[in-house]
Amino acid sequence: MDLQLKDKIVVVTGPAKGMGAAISLGFAREGANLALLGRDTGAIEPVAGEARAMGVQAEIFSCDVTDPDAVEAAIANVLERYDGRIDILVNVAGGTGPIGKSGVETSAREFDEIIHLNMRGPFNLIRAVAPTMQRQRSGKIVNVGGTFGLRGRAMRMAYSSSKWGLRGITKSFALELGPDNINVNLVAPGMVEGPRFRTKVVPQVAAQHGISEDEAAELHASDYALARISTDEDIAAATLFLASEQSRQITGVDLPVDGGWAAL
Repeated sequence: MDLQLKDKIVVVTGPAKGMGAAISLGFAREGANLALLGRDTGAIEPVAGEARAMGVQAEIFSCDVTDPDAVEAAIANVLERYDGRIDILVNVAGGTGPIGKSGVETSAREFDEIIHLNMRGPFNLIRAVAPTMQRQRSGKIVNVGGTFGLRGRAMRMAYSSSKWGLRGITKSFALELGPDNINVNLVAPGMVEGPRFRTKVVPQVAAQHGISEDEAAELHASDYALARISTDEDIAAATLFLASEQSRQITGVDLPVDGGWAAL
């Protein structure tokens, strides 16, 4: 299947590692050119270098996604570098918030911090990028949410709230930007194999249930219909589909990529 992504200009936030890196390199394999945004530009350089080795352009732009002025400045630099074009925006940058705390135990500061990052960041980027897409009369926006924003989760109230809010941002922008031929969708990963899962989630579950970390990982997988944890590449594949012309008639959706948990 030809995703028709060759020569597209793609803005990705949070591209340095994990699913952000996998998404960025997935676009590069399809021949898209990258604008990679993040605070730690040095950490992004290996991803940019790998993309350039595939024969595409990959430029790095310093940006704190929670700062609207910084976002506007970064997008202005992207537009200058890429001749005024942005075809695709992927909002990956985000955080987990407190893990293993009930809502009552969560402090107001902890709640505000994760809401600020997981909702304000995508909001700032969409506001900065949408006018260009509206002028072009085309564009694809993909937000990376989470399945805890589809079903909720005990002991993860703050994170769950932030991802529920991101769904509202996604659906409202889909309605507002649809007349300009702009698709806005959300990919909702379940647990994704990687350092965050292994060093934060698994130890907390192991301690909570009095089991080994290997048993905790297996317990997570057993919740899913397919009995396996998602990978960064699984999330990248779904993101590329929603950013492609193959999804031209899909907008405002929440697409769980979780092996069968949120939707079942």
